[in-house]
Amino acid sequence: MMTGNAIREKFLQFFASKDHLILPSAPLVPENDPTLLLIGAGMAPFKPFFTGKMTPPKPRITTCQKCVRTGDIENVGRTARHHTFFEMLGNFSFGDYFKREAIVWSWEFLTEVLGLPPEKLWVTIHTEDDEAFALWRDEVGFPVERIVRLEENFWEIGTGPCGPCSEIHVDLGESRGCGKPDCKVGCDCDRYLEIWNLVFTQFNKEEDGSYTPLAKKNIDTGAGLERLASVLQKKPSNFETDLIFPIIDYAAKVAHVAYGQSPATDISLKVIADHARSVTVMIGDGVLPSNEGRGYVLRRILRRAVRHGRLLGITKPFLAGAVAVVLEIFRTAYPELIGKADYIQRVIQQEEDRFHTTLEQGSELLVKEISALKESGATTFGGEAAFKLYDTFGFPWELTEEIVAEEGLALDLAGFEAAMTEQRERARAARQEKEGDVAVPDLTGMDTGCLRYDADATAATVVGLFQKGKAISVAHDGDEIAFVLDVTPFHAEGGGQVSDTGLMQGQVGTVEVLLARKLPDGTIYQQGVVTEGAISVGETFSLQLNKARAKDIARNHTATHLLHAALKQVIGGHVNQAGSYVGADRLRFDFSHFAAVTPEELRQVETIVNEQILQSLPVDIIETDQETAKAMGAMALFGEKYGQVVRVVTVPGFSSELCGGSHVENIAEIGLFKILSETSTGAGVRRIEAVTGRNSLEHLRNLTGQLEQSAGLLRCRPEEVPVRIEMLQQQVRESQQALEKLEGEALKQQVDALLRGVQEMNGVRYLTASVSVKNVDELRQLGDMARDHLGEAGVVVLGAASADKVQFLVMAAKGAVGRGVHAGQLVKAMAAVTGGGGGGRPDMAQAGGRMPEKLPEALLEAVAVLGKQVK
Repeated sequence: MMTGNAIREKFLQFFASKDHLILPSAPLVPENDPTLLLIGAGMAPFKPFFTGKMTPPKPRITTCQKCVRTGDIENVGRTARHHTFFEMLGNFSFGDYFKREAIVWSWEFLTEVLGLPPEKLWVTIHTEDDEAFALWRDEVGFPVERIVRLEENFWEIGTGPCGPCSEIHVDLGESRGCGKPDCKVGCDCDRYLEIWNLVFTQFNKEEDGSYTPLAKKNIDTGAGLERLASVLQKKPSNFETDLIFPIIDYAAKVAHVAYGQSPATDISLKVIADHARSVTVMIGDGVLPSNEGRGYVLRRILRRAVRHGRLLGITKPFLAGAVAVVLEIFRTAYPELIGKADYIQRVIQQEEDRFHTTLEQGSELLVKEISALKESGATTFGGEAAFKLYDTFGFPWELTEEIVAEEGLALDLAGFEAAMTEQRERARAARQEKEGDVAVPDLTGMDTGCLRYDADATAATVVGLFQKGKAISVAHDGDEIAFVLDVTPFHAEGGGQVSDTGLMQGQVGTVEVLLARKLPDGTIYQQGVVTEGAISVGETFSLQLNKARAKDIARNHTATHLLHAALKQVIGGHVNQAGSYVGADRLRFDFSHFAAVTPEELRQVETIVNEQILQSLPVDIIETDQETAKAMGAMALFGEKYGQVVRVVTVPGFSSELCGGSHVENIAEIGLFKILSETSTGAGVRRIEAVTGRNSLEHLRNLTGQLEQSAGLLRCRPEEVPVRIEMLQQQVRESQQALEKLEGEALKQQVDALLRGVQEMNGVRYLTASVSVKNVDELRQLGDMARDHLGEAGVVVLGAASADKVQFLVMAAKGAVGRGVHAGQLVKAMAAVTGGGGGGRPDMAQAGGRMPEKLPEALLEAVAVLGKQVK
């Protein structure tokens, strides 16, 4: 049996033999593409290459891309081939080979390398693609009776590059079909399985709907690894392959169930297996659970897996245990995940624990809603209520539907979908509004190979000028622009570091440089505003980099490397960077850790960093290949994507990281490193904020000024402030104790006065009085003391009036309650007299009113009601 790992490797090596560059899978988090939450196709990371905006490292590329899609999440586990996570094998040509090679090589790989029976294969083409038809027939020798023309075999998304496609299907046999006499390729049954799609990008769809032939045609193919494995391993579905089934086996053992015995059980096991793969890789690529964006996608997938675990009877956290199984499957394909195993498990564990709590909260709300519906005689559980449970508490609608059905109610699924659609539209509108400001320059036709970065450059020529992504030749004062220089000293933002800023001065215009950004191919473009005059393409400008600001940024960036290394020393090797901000004013470092860093640990970290700074070590920066960098011990950071040539930043004997940011030449330039705060940013992520250099000096000046001001107020020397504060605190405590003693004696005296007004009614001793108290707590304390003096059949009725309200308290001893006294009814009657309300238990009740002037009348009402109660 050919394993899934073997199929993946054979595919990549086959296309490497056809002069393709093998690239590793891009992270699931898209780079410089605000239109995507997650990578969902093999071609997604290469969109700039397909559009011509950027030049690929080689015109022929092959990959196995990690992908996540959730559009059909409800079908996962119910069909043989729906997944949220899958691996897409692909070969790509950017203006190099075209249909002939794509078709011939796909046939060669499937029949000669994988050994699929040619007679079992079918192909589809677009109805008008005679070129593809001829290639299949003449170059491959494919039987024309198994070439099917379909109108839908055309790939396009709005305007832009598009073209026909040819899909390769395998006939799995009549036993897998629907049995209909007209069953054929394109049928919805499982007999004909699509295993490869060859997209021939040969047109550009224009705004008017017309199609213009592309000068350079591209190839984009995608073959599902799981589907190929199911065919070669002769499994009924993707889930039984060695890429997924070990996870099913794990879940079945935890749930004490058997796979293949019950359709419902099998669905849940498949969902858990698929979703375990998704959450493992998403967290491994730097995604964390949240209520928005890709974090919400992760949370939804993870919680759906937990719900299916509950359907199998699993009541304890279990999903984190599946990580080891997933990583064993991916060990050779994605070895970088192995080192993150503990982190991935901890993130899942925390989210799983959290969801178990929300499930309980959601269940309580659901029960209340059902009870209210039954009392009103309704038979349908509202869609908006179901959506609130889903949206606010993460309560799956499927579970809501199941519970309400057990109670004889139907779920308004249409209402739920309407509420869901409304939310999606709001999210889409917000996303589009946000994306409207994003305008990456279109560099089509520009020779970017001659552009360069030089921190010491003082003059440059404008080679590209853009507004809203479109090329222009001139811009005038007030215009917001993007521009490309032949040489730039402005370091681009990236890796958490903010970009450099500065000015450009020309003969007839000045530009304030506000931002510098880098495209995936390394091209730097600037954004700014023309403050006076005009700027034109081809014009030469003098450059004024804000060097003081750039140096502050460099100090903070190098300090983050020292901080990272120190945290690993003090807290543990599990610490990994989970995000950062490197600005001119401060640095912020997010890292994986599951408890607050103690004050002592923070002191140790701060001390280690400053001791390193005092050693005045040089910062070594070299460029090398990834393998050499790893051999050197350089650390790659979470979620970062690196090219073939990487930049290694090393502080000898202490820190070595892959990094493209700005750094000082010697760590002594950092100056003092001072931690400002340590906080939590979410599940399993802590955050440290710190300052260096001039900003640490300013911070200390502020602290010293505050200390001196405090000393002045305390009339002591600065070093005596702690002792003086401790003395004052002791004086406050002693004064408070004395005051409480006096208040207690005053209350006792007030109780003694109240007891002189005790009356009796049929054996029940009671007192009614208007009292003066500071607050409700003191009113209760007074009532407790008075009741204790009245004996087993005592009743205390008190009222306390203030400027605009009145508070009532009634307390009844056990014997009085036995004689018919009900404090709640008494206080309710009193409150009604004063325009208020309230109630409570038979032995104690409180209430309030809005008319304090009627307090005497309310006390008389209490006596009247008491007379009716006492038996």
